Amino acid sequence: MAGVKNSKLKLLYLAEIFEKRTDENHYISATQLCDELAKLGITAERKSIYKDIDVLREYGYDIIHNGSRNNGGYFLGERKFQLAEIRLLSDAVQAANFISQKKTNELVKKIESFASDDQAKILHSQVYVDNRPKCKNEEIYYTIHYLDEAITNKVKVNITYSRRKITDEFKTASEEKTYTVSPYALIWSDDHYYLVCNNEKYDNLMHLRIEKIKKFTLTKEPVRPFTEVSSYRTSFDSADYSSKLFNMYSGEQKPIELACNNDVLEPMLDRFGDKVRIQKLDNEHFILRTNAAVSNGLAAWVVQFGGRVKVRMPNDLINAVKQKAQDILNNY
Repeated sequence: MAGVKNSKLKLLYLAEIFEKRTDENHYISATQLCDELAKLGITAERKSIYKDIDVLREYGYDIIHNGSRNNGGYFLGERKFQLAEIRLLSDAVQAANFISQKKTNELVKKIESFASDDQAKILHSQVYVDNRPKCKNEEIYYTIHYLDEAITNKVKVNITYSRRKITDEFKTASEEKTYTVSPYALIWSDDHYYLVCNNEKYDNLMHLRIEKIKKFTLTKEPVRPFTEVSSYRTSFDSADYSSKLFNMYSGEQKPIELACNNDVLEPMLDRFGDKVRIQKLDNEHFILRTNAAVSNGLAAWVVQFGGRVKVRMPNDLINAVKQKAQDILNNY
């Protein structure tokens, strides 16, 4: 009976062998496939292997033969993820400082499992880690899962949120506050993961760092409609909202106009997107017009460009930039 049971698993084992043992640089022959199956307790002949490969191909596996039928080998060509895509996903996880080091290692290992064993070894040896601080909250997966559930079911959440403070002994300590919030979206911005929500005590949106959420419970109370605390009417547009914020500082959405040196065009488009209105001012400058949340974050972002960017409107942003510049000057 064991042999019959194993024979039923034959195609699954063959598929796994192709996924893990082969790629465009590593082939396996029909004879070697028979040997690998024998190690798993499955007896197979070369003729049956050819038929099995045809079945796998019919199912959708891109199994390619290199060389002649009797002198060559097979490998899995097209995969769910190409090597470059796996590298991008792996690098993104490595760079995300809101994922703990333990979870980072686990997730990278899972991502690498989409490659062959040899490809995974190469990927792992080439991963660059810049030793940036990683969060220590091992419960972040569960936090994201349940927050996503709350957003989907449109219910409020009770949250315990942790912030660091300086004590009288000039050491850092944590203080915790409890909020009841209406969750609307999860946004990855500036290397942090945020919950966009409304604190029931106020009429605006707030942003909470996911890794700083220590405790949470879903309630049965329906969320406050986002139309009451934002400008969105039909759906909460996370991409649009994120593009108009700076360092997750909230502020009133207003038309802004910037006079910029030509050499800052790329960072302007990176920040605001390609849909902004651009107009030539002279041979060395252009005008950028768009809508954005006017906040301290936006003012600080403008200041970093020094004299290469000048705010022309609105007045409250002009004044905020002046104050930032003056504060810097006063420090020296």
